[in-house]
Amino acid sequence: MADGGAYPVAARPGSPGYDATRARVEDYFDRTATETWARLTSDAPVSRIRQTVRAGRDRMRDLMLSRLPADLSGARILDAGCGAGQVTAILAGRGADVVAVDISPALVAIAERRLPEAQRHRVTFASGDMLSDTLGRFDYVVAMDSLIYYAVPDITAALDRLGERTARSVVFTVAPKTPFLMAFFTMGKLFPRADRSPVMVPHAHRTLARRVAGRLEKVERVTSGFYISECLEYRPC
Repeated sequence: MADGGAYPVAARPGSPGYDATRARVEDYFDRTATETWARLTSDAPVSRIRQTVRAGRDRMRDLMLSRLPADLSGARILDAGCGAGQVTAILAGRGADVVAVDISPALVAIAERRLPEAQRHRVTFASGDMLSDTLGRFDYVVAMDSLIYYAVPDITAALDRLGERTARSVVFTVAPKTPFLMAFFTMGKLFPRADRSPVMVPHAHRTLARRVAGRLEKVERVTSGFYISECLEYRPC
């Protein structure tokens, strides 16, 4: 946002495995896919395939936000991997103070531009690592499709690190282990890394749950055409 076997040594934030994946994702979204992503996250016409992706993302966003209180007044929330800022705007509209961070400065700029004027005093934007300790402490973390490119050790280390600074829960998504996504992952590995976008890495809830210190709950899977994602909620010990 790489199967646990992608790197011979268990990766952690700041390790070569984590940093290499993060660099590929940043390059893809900041240099290759910015225009496509801006269009997908707007009301602009898109292809039928992307319509299904848009519908799936809309459903997932609603699902994730349903895990948080309707009234977020006084809550400090990290939108980890804020993208074009759709979740950010909703959180701020519900009264939260939001730190919206993304590794793509181009997407952060879009999110800033789209944020309604009335919500600007509630949002702090930043570009960089969503796991940075300098971002502070939070009541909740929301990470929509921003961890889907990482290996098992990367994700579990990220959850442990975020959990140390999160009072209530981390709501995030993974690509589930379905036959379709496993085939997609395997095919993606056949192409030279420089010639393709980052590949989503399918994960099983049980595998992740065994590796984290806190409680990991499977919430719901959303399938809409080519969009397949699973919502999980992590509660630190």
